[in-house]
Amino acid sequence: MKLEKVVTLHTDGSGFWSAKMKAVRVISLDLNTFGGDEEGVDEFGELWVVFETQKGKTGSWQVEEYGLIYTDQLFLQELKALVTKLMGEAAADDINYSEQGMQGEEYVSLDAGKEFVSAFKKGEAESRAKPTASSSKSILY
Repeated sequence: MKLEKVVTLHTDGSGFWSAKMKAVRVISLDLNTFGGDEEGVDEFGELWVVFETQKGKTGSWQVEEYGLIYTDQLFLQELKALVTKLMGEAAADDINYSEQGMQGEEYVSLDAGKEFVSAFKKGEAESRAKPTASSSKSILY
């Protein structure tokens, strides 16, 4: 899901892997789904919260310098507020940090349950139905 504009979330340094308090520019939300049933309904997925990594840019996050955002409580709280706004409270309640080994250099990995996957796919379908100036298949919010 490409965000219509960059969204800034924050860390409060409460994570196990970083004590950095910083604004983080989120570029997109990407979803990989797994475990589909016979009706094509995906049971769960992995949400990637992709962040700005270009050095010198405001809101950029470098994992090598700051550590992983993983387990930071403020970041998760603000992400859930964003998801509530975009997809509803049930979707926001259905995401949480995945394991440490799934975290990336350019994204925060979260487990996503059926409610989130359903809301994400609904938003993706609605986005495709709307004409946009972008040729991308990403959801625009």
